[in-house]
Order: sequence, then structure tokens, then C-alpha cells
Amino acid sequence: MSAEQHDFTRGNTFKQLVMFSAPIMLANLLQTSYQLVDSLWVGNLLGAQALGAVAVSNVLVFTVLSFVIGMNNAALTILSQQKGRSDDEGLRRYLNAFVVILSVLSIGLGVSGFFLSETLLGLIGTPESIMGRASEYLQITFLGMLFLFGYNFISTVLRALGDSKTPMRFVLVAVLLNIVLDPLFIHTFGLGVRGAAFATVLSQGLAFFYGLTHVLRKKLVPLRAPTPPAWPEVRTILNLGIPSGLQMAVISGGSAAIMSVVTNFGGDVVGGFSAAQRLDSLIMLPAQALGISVSSMAGQNIGSRNWHRVGKIARVAVSYNLAIMLLIAIFMVVFAEQAIKLFVQEGDAASFGMNYLRSIAFFYPFLGINFVLNGVVRASGAMYQVLALNLISFWLLRYPLTAIFAHLFGESGIAFGVGTSFVVSSAFAYLYYRFGKWQKKQLFEEPLTR
Repeated sequence: MSAEQHDFTRGNTFKQLVMFSAPIMLANLLQTSYQLVDSLWVGNLLGAQALGAVAVSNVLVFTVLSFVIGMNNAALTILSQQKGRSDDEGLRRYLNAFVVILSVLSIGLGVSGFFLSETLLGLIGTPESIMGRASEYLQITFLGMLFLFGYNFISTVLRALGDSKTPMRFVLVAVLLNIVLDPLFIHTFGLGVRGAAFATVLSQGLAFFYGLTHVLRKKLVPLRAPTPPAWPEVRTILNLGIPSGLQMAVISGGSAAIMSVVTNFGGDVVGGFSAAQRLDSLIMLPAQALGISVSSMAGQNIGSRNWHRVGKIARVAVSYNLAIMLLIAIFMVVFAEQAIKLFVQEGDAASFGMNYLRSIAFFYPFLGINFVLNGVVRASGAMYQVLALNLISFWLLRYPLTAIFAHLFGESGIAFGVGTSFVVSSAFAYLYYRFGKWQKKQLFEEPLTR
């Protein structure tokens, strides 16, 4: 085992959680900065129309990413359990199956997306004025789909084996390359929006090849020449990957439904809410990192049937989440005005954004509980159950409660509706974690290796 990889079936749980989640948190922050830097270069060098073309294209890219995230969640669950089972042959077989499936999927999506880019953009109502540039950007992005899949998959495999530091280096390479290549391709080479797409694809491609070379040279992962996978492996992967991918569709659709409530209050509220949502993506980084961490840590212990330690991981992670998110909540209450004004300056929009952040700040720890407990349940392979919990969270709680509170209390009710849904959905997550049958989920028929 590499010095960077960890056996989570023994040792100090709190120390492991802190040390393992910190690089994931930093990698997620770098990934967020990647998207921000891309937008800054395009907006400043090419203007609002070009930025709109990239933004519209990225809506479709995010849809594809839902499949990537779904497969990666399946990989994290399956490979971490194989690691916990000490089943080296099973680990090799499932790694091979993932490589084959993801390669076929990425090539198929890339080719079909390239030819259907303009049709897909038309389906989401892309204005004619930006259709040409949006289509060019999207076609080039689809051509790099193999890099996007591979770059994310290598990181997921390493995290499943207990290594979160090495994937952070891959993300850092991609971010630094993008910072340099964006202005070079957009401005110096005069490629415009196409240059932004080429810079992104090349950055991810080089990061992918760097990661692959590093993993093979250091023998961090037992990869072998791809061979056709057996049906049991394919079935297990699809049974976990499909519902996990659908979770992202549920989240994306739920977010759009919330925005439909916000838009009823006019442009200033939409502007303030959008600024607050950008800060949300930063605020939730610790909780998201903990969700990934507990999936890997719990997965290894579920694989070894060490249920007592799984429970301990959940308790420690919930406590750690509450401490971190409470500190962030206090910070946001104190500095809400300054934070919002990084994005919007207009008085009414900034005022709404500031009040929204201060109202919802102390609800964030409850959303963090969802990430942690759903991460533990996901580690067992209970993907359909987590999908159901997300459906409840977004469509039975967050959207209706936001609409009801907004109707009763006006624009100030938006924050309390969303916040109340955090509290209630965390109660659902706990009830399923405590009383659900996720512990009876059995992914592998072959006997446990000791």
C-alpha cells in the first residue's frame, strides 16, 4: 500500500477524517476556482455574449457530469468495499469493468454530443445571437469527454483506496494549466470562445495523462490491460451508477424549481439570490468533502463488516460537520454584507442577498448532516434509497416549503423555507440511517476475504 493510502478499518477515526477530508476540501475549492477563472477570462476578454454562450453550454456539460458523478459514486462504493474486504482480485476485476464501461460511455457521449450540439442547445432555448459560439464551445468540450471522465475517475479510485492527497495534485495541475492556457488560446491565438474550450480540454487532458502516468509509475492502483468485463460486474456497476446519476438530475431540477419561486419577486431578488448561491458553493465545500470522505471510510469498513466502526465514523463526522458549519455560519452572519458585495453592488439586490445569508446561516449545519449520513448510506450501495431521500429533500420539502414561506412572508420567507427544509430533510436522513435496512445491502456474492 502506498504511503498516501490509508486503511480506515483501524486507527484514530477523528484524525483520519480530518487528514483525509482536508485535501478533498481543497481539491473542491480548486475545482470551483477553475470554473471561476474560466468565466473571468471569457467575460473580460470576449464580453457578455461570449460568457453567455459558455454558460449555456455548461448547462449541458453539467448534465453529462451527472453521469460522471454517478459512476464515480458507484466506483467509490464498490472499490472501497473491495479494499475493506482485502479482495485484490475483486478490486482488479471491478477496476477493469469501470475502465471499459467509462471508456465506451465517454466515447459514445463525446461523438453523439459533437454531432447533436446545436440540437441540444436548441432544446434549452439558446438565443440565436449566441448559438454559433455556444455550439462551437460545446462541440470541442464533447471531443474532450474521455479526458473529463478519466481525470475524475482516477481521483475517485485513489480516494476509494484511502488516498486524497494525490488527486488534489491532479486538480491543481488542471487549474494552473487552465489559468495559463485560457488567455493564450482566447486572446494570443485569437480563437475566442473556441480557445476557452480548447484550453479546458487540453488542461484536463494533460492532468489526466499526468495522473495516469503517475499512478502507473508508482503502482498506486492495480490496473491491467482492459478486457471485456463479466456481466456480474457490469450489472453491479449499473445498478449503483444509474440511480446515483439520477440523484444529480433531481438536485438540478430541484434547484431550478426553487429559482422559479425566486423569480416571482423581480430582478433585484434574483440578483441577490444568485450572489448568495455563488457563496453557497463555497460554504458547502466542507460538508461535501465530509460526504465523500465518509463514503470511502465507511465503505472500507462495510466491506470488512465492521459495523461498530461504521457507526463511529458517522458520529465523528456529524460532530465535526456541526463544528465546522457553525463556525462558517457565525462568519457569514458577521461578514454577510462584504461577502455579497463581492458579487453584486446594487442596493436592493445586495440587501436581499445579505438578509438571505444571515437568515439561512445557522441552517447550514443541518444540510451538512444530510451529506454525512447519506454518504454513509451510499457507501453500503443503497443508491436507490439515497435517490429517494434526495427526492424527498428537494421535491417534497425544499420546493414546497420555499413556495409556502415565500407566499406567507414575501421575499424574506425564501430563506426560512429553504432553511426549514434543511432541518426536516436531515431528520429524514437520520431516521433512515437509524432504522433503514441499508446495512443489509449485499453487493458481492463471493465470500469475504480475511
